[in-house]
Amino acid sequence: MALKVKAVERLVKFKKNDPGQYRYVMQPELYTALAQDKVIKEAALRSGVNRGVMQACWDAAGEVIKAWATEGHSVALPGLGTMRFGLRAKSVEKVEDVKAGLISSRRIIFTPATDLKDELADTAIQITCFDRNGDEVKRVTSTDPGTVEDPDTSTGSETEGENGSGSSTGSETGGNGGNGGNTSGGSGIIPTPTDPEDDQPAG
Repeated sequence: MALKVKAVERLVKFKKNDPGQYRYVMQPELYTALAQDKVIKEAALRSGVNRGVMQACWDAAGEVIKAWATEGHSVALPGLGTMRFGLRAKSVEKVEDVKAGLISSRRIIFTPATDLKDELADTAIQITCFDRNGDEVKRVTSTDPGTVEDPDTSTGSETEGENGSGSSTGSETGGNGGNGGNTSGGSGIIPTPTDPEDDQPAG
């Protein structure tokens, strides 16, 4: 089993009025989204549980996760990791300037379990390269070290959690009891800008 990635030659612009440069931009190939019914059916087959019972358990687990996460808890997702809510907000120097208007967005933060990270790290990545005309020019299997980004230990410009111990600082604030130093930084691959007026590649 392998993850499929495509590298497409695209015109990348870094500054306003920049003529741009052609670069191969990598991105995962998105597989067809699996419907919930298909997932429940497969889980019922693997567990030997009646499909109706599996559906009821699925629905109940979803309601519990949603209720507890919105109360500020970090909730376990069996076999996958944990989920919690966080915020993206601006930082200010003075306490008088703290207000709800500083919050720009709310986030759902997923922290994968060790077993899931190990599985991903051990999975091969197959890269298919396409030139600017859409023609396939090369195929290669990645020999990267299999490093899996962990939002609880990565360094970056975002900070998660009120009582976190992470080393990053910035404008990101997580929910109660969060683990500090989270980041949602990218994988180091330069994405293709969607607006020619962008000063940097959009991502």
